[in-house]
Amino acid sequence: MLNYIWLGLILLAVVIGGCTDHLKDVADKSFEMAEFAVVKTALPLVGIMALWLGMMRLAERAGLVALFARGLRPVLRWLFPDVPPEHPAMGSMVLNIAAGILGLGNAATPLGLRAMKDLETLNSRPGTATNAMCTFLAINTSSIQLIPATAIAILAANNSTNPTAIVGTSILATTCAAVSGVTAAKLLQRLPIFRLSADRGTSDSRRPEPLMPSEGLAGRTPALPEGPGTAQGEKAVSEAPSLAPLQPYGAVILFVFFAFFLYLFVRLAFPAVVAAQPQADLAGQKTFVRVINAISRLSIPFLLAGFPLYAVLRRVRVYEEFVDGAREGFEVAIRIIPYLVAILVAIGMFRAAGGIELLSRALDPLMQALGFPSELLPMVLMRPLSGSGTLGMFADLVKQCGPDSLVSRMGGTIYGSTETTLYVLAVYFGSVGIKRTRYALLAGFTADLVGVAASIIICRVVFG
Repeated sequence: MLNYIWLGLILLAVVIGGCTDHLKDVADKSFEMAEFAVVKTALPLVGIMALWLGMMRLAERAGLVALFARGLRPVLRWLFPDVPPEHPAMGSMVLNIAAGILGLGNAATPLGLRAMKDLETLNSRPGTATNAMCTFLAINTSSIQLIPATAIAILAANNSTNPTAIVGTSILATTCAAVSGVTAAKLLQRLPIFRLSADRGTSDSRRPEPLMPSEGLAGRTPALPEGPGTAQGEKAVSEAPSLAPLQPYGAVILFVFFAFFLYLFVRLAFPAVVAAQPQADLAGQKTFVRVINAISRLSIPFLLAGFPLYAVLRRVRVYEEFVDGAREGFEVAIRIIPYLVAILVAIGMFRAAGGIELLSRALDPLMQALGFPSELLPMVLMRPLSGSGTLGMFADLVKQCGPDSLVSRMGGTIYGSTETTLYVLAVYFGSVGIKRTRYALLAGFTADLVGVAASIIICRVVFG
């Protein structure tokens, strides 16, 4: 399906551009977006990914990844029955989803790419997305998060009397999107057109070299059948290296570390308890919002300090392991460049030709008949294609309609409960060389559609 969408965007851009005398804009935008994909998107990811993939290596070597996965085993076993319970992919996915919920975008993407790399070790069909990959992408495209910080910032900047009013509606809408995305993935994988063939390939089929180096790990995980609970799958799970037991003094150090961050949390969320003055940007906010903001602010420092501290207490060589993991960041960034160029150029050309505006005008009568605010249509059509484009449209919407209008709150809820589906698919699948995405795009679009519909309905009920 992605083949046809990509081709359709390019052909429509040329046709529409020719009819509207925007062919020069289309051509210029193609070069601009190609540069943007490499210089402004892929290369800036190198440093961020090096940092978080290094931290992931420490968490994996210290046994934390397996510990996280074990704590959520019942839920993960239902969501990802094809992944062995103790496989590193389970922990990687947990960390990615947790980072997304807390709104830690800079951490969520590298953790998600690491999860895709771990899932690829279970893939017996290189280049074809597995059921676990498609389900994982459906969760990511539903944009699960507690606080839509960017949308709140736009409303606050435009002097909204209650910019955090969309927190509750966004949580409800993104929950609906996540449930629908996962449900769609589970149903679509049963259809004959998307079902993987019974042929697993010959035993001597060769797998391509993995995206990330496995030096220092406990061996390379071989390709596995997708069936859950197989003996081969259990044997192929990466075994954690032998770790030194946590000594009593280590437990004391960890207790002090947790106590320190607990104090910081109380000072941010409940300043009156410790007789502290609330921070200027948190003053006057509701307790629930202060709690969520406190968690978001402390999460990254907690992880950056906690992972290496726990690892060193388990006798892991933290500097060496961090460097080994960080080395993967550059390789991932290089690997995703062709996929980013392909999708961002197509999207840029379509926008430059005026495709979004033309599609909005064509669909406007139908949307009005359904009770869908016509002001939201361009933003909704842009959302799966471009995050920056959607943000610009939302900011313009708030200026035109007012920050406390029903339409603006609907737009903020939509922005906080949907995702740039095509970009996510390009980055995540591109990082492991997946070209045949199967039903991942349909599941992602389902999550987007339900997220938009839920946002409209919920906002009408809550805000009238």
